[in-house]
Amino acid sequence: MTDTPMLRVVRGTPDDVELAALTAVVAAAANATTDETAADNSAWSSRTSAVRRQLDHGPGAWRASALPH
Repeated sequence: MTDTPMLRVVRGTPDDVELAALTAVVAAAANATTDETAADNSAWSSRTSAVRRQLDHGPGAWRASALPH
């Protein structure tokens, strides 16, 4: 672990509550980007599944028609 602080107050004299609020906002913003990318990985939530595609034909086509592409 390093000794350098993650946040540094440049101006003013914030109290403990203000520093805690700032830390919570910065931590939430850092975690928000990873949560959005995780939601895009599901094939069932993909918007491309709403677009009509060519249906498979031949043996096993009925089974493959229900799967996401």
